[in-house]
Amino acid sequence: MRFLRQVMFLCMLAGAAGMAFAQMAPASQKPVVKDLFMKDDARCTTCHDEADDPRMLHIGKTRHGVKADGRGPTCTSCHGFSEEHVVNSKKLKDRPKPDLTFEGQLLKVPADNRVDFFFGQQGKKTDTPVVDRNKACLTCHQGGNRISWQSSTHANRDVACTSCHKIHNPAGDTVRDKAVQTELCYTCHKEQRTQFNKPSHHPVPEGKMACSSCHNVHGDNPKQLLKSSTNDTCYSCHMEKRGPFVHNHQPVAEDCGICHNAHGTTVPNLLKSRSPFLCQECHSSGSHRLQAAGLPATGQTSSALTGTVGRGCLNCHTNIHGGNSTINNITAGRFRR
Repeated sequence: MRFLRQVMFLCMLAGAAGMAFAQMAPASQKPVVKDLFMKDDARCTTCHDEADDPRMLHIGKTRHGVKADGRGPTCTSCHGFSEEHVVNSKKLKDRPKPDLTFEGQLLKVPADNRVDFFFGQQGKKTDTPVVDRNKACLTCHQGGNRISWQSSTHANRDVACTSCHKIHNPAGDTVRDKAVQTELCYTCHKEQRTQFNKPSHHPVPEGKMACSSCHNVHGDNPKQLLKSSTNDTCYSCHMEKRGPFVHNHQPVAEDCGICHNAHGTTVPNLLKSRSPFLCQECHSSGSHRLQAAGLPATGQTSSALTGTVGRGCLNCHTNIHGGNSTINNITAGRFRR
């Protein structure tokens, strides 16, 4: 009985000591903040929580915020350790920026050359060079079709990854959506917007295709096409034009863009101009048998003016991309049936 009393007395002393220690602890001491959705994000989410700016937490709804994925980045993977931003040792009213910031354009960009809609408002400029911003992304996203990004046209013109991609967007990277992607490209490529609004165009405005259906914006080949050449890119859909044919039309084998404008024209079949004017850019009227060089001054009934007046080159030359007929080599060589 005596022993039990001693034990109870010691427990009471321990409880009283614990309460005294808790009272001695500074009241300003903050509890340990746990990670919310990313590994080691407590360094940032201690301040950047729902009360500060909820948009920053939206990254938890994206692929970058999947905590179970060991490949996922942390806040410091992209923004740097940012010690001075966290500590603010000089007690400045405006806390120093993180080591890497991505929103807005460089301070050196002239006001007339700024594109606000996708590059950020002019008031939210950044001191981080584009090459450093892109390096944060390429640390993980260097492979695949982005292997040649550093030598691409976009990279050489100081386009940042975040100029097109939105990392903290809860709906995902909207640039991957066909409709939004096209509008983003139009921000810089205004001429192509006009061309797609012409009567003859690929079904991009209708949402059946996007710019990325033909272009690899991360690539370094001419025109940043998906394939190594214009023809190979067109053959991805128009395989019947590939050949080889018994009789090959040389402009077709060289470049589809000689006759067609892939973005849009006012002429059917995406042709740059109407027949016979398109054909006569290479084939002079004098070389065609009984073909008149110009329009007649008076009414005519002769078939010699079929090409000039009737614009009927394709009435006879139907296999203009190439023919396989061997019935009559002279006729077949002229891309007839």
